[in-house]
Amino acid sequence: MSILSQFVGTARGAAARSVLALPRPIIRRLAGTPVVVDGKTLDPEMQLLLRLIKLDGPAVETMPIRKGRAAVVAGARMVGGSLPIGAVTDRTIDGPGGPLTLRFYTPRGLTGASPALVFFHGGGWIYGNLESHDAMCRFLAEEAQVRVVAVDYRLAPEAPFPAAFEDSWAAWTWIAQHAKGIGIDPDRIAVGGDSAGGNLATIVAQHAIGDEIAPAFQLLIYPATDFLGNSESRKTFAEGFYLTKVFMDLAEDSYLVGDEDRTEARLSPLHQDVAGIAPAYIVTAGFDPLLDEGKAYADKIRAAGVSVEYRCEEGLIHSFANMVATGTAAPRAMRRAAAALQRNLS
Repeated sequence: MSILSQFVGTARGAAARSVLALPRPIIRRLAGTPVVVDGKTLDPEMQLLLRLIKLDGPAVETMPIRKGRAAVVAGARMVGGSLPIGAVTDRTIDGPGGPLTLRFYTPRGLTGASPALVFFHGGGWIYGNLESHDAMCRFLAEEAQVRVVAVDYRLAPEAPFPAAFEDSWAAWTWIAQHAKGIGIDPDRIAVGGDSAGGNLATIVAQHAIGDEIAPAFQLLIYPATDFLGNSESRKTFAEGFYLTKVFMDLAEDSYLVGDEDRTEARLSPLHQDVAGIAPAYIVTAGFDPLLDEGKAYADKIRAAGVSVEYRCEEGLIHSFANMVATGTAAPRAMRRAAAALQRNLS
């Protein structure tokens, strides 16, 4: 029996995190032969996690969507753990399609009007919710010492494009207009998100250019920025590194009705005018289909004269931002992101 097979049954919960907490040499041995693509080496923690995930069951994109949604939440809890936070409260506002829930995260020791991050979760516009990204929001709030307001926008296919954007914009405008009454400094509000949530955050930031209250900063974690989907990284990392072409095709087929212009302003921020947009921290993963379009967006806003800090976490995979309680590589990357958020809102 191989060393790895002894850990097959530990691919859930605290046991999985314990495996990834083993000494680095053991993790390297369990991970197998190093994976190198385009001169980048996959981090052994990511490689081992991918092996454990493969042994743990079918991919979410092969399940019925309702079952896949439950699996996404379970997986996020597995790698995110339960992190301490000062306070968590939910509030419902009127949204374009009905009640829209916002979740407020207040870090320990924070009082008075404070900076805030309006956060949009990832999940391909069809998966994800307040629970799937709870650990990530707790982590960012505590590490950056800002309030985080997570938005539970509507999901496709029940609510296809442009429902997710409409809810995101409604949440942003409500928070911006009510900032002082909810303990937030209106001059220090950032927008952010991961993957599909990064897409929504960039679009909100673009739509707010020139508004009286526009985002002060963008925190974009491997954002999807181009619905044309022609980048080289989408081909190179189409399978085997967690986010797959099959997943992305399902997401797009579920989100889009079919007659949209894929370059339009509510879909593809990479194809829009970004002059005057908020400064940004953009982080990508080296083994991620979305790598190229995240970097391209950073290059675009830099060319427009906007301050941007771009970082590629070369050894990591898509969804590392959820892994805030797993191993050392992903939490370290997320601490860098939180530090950038804190610096730019201070």
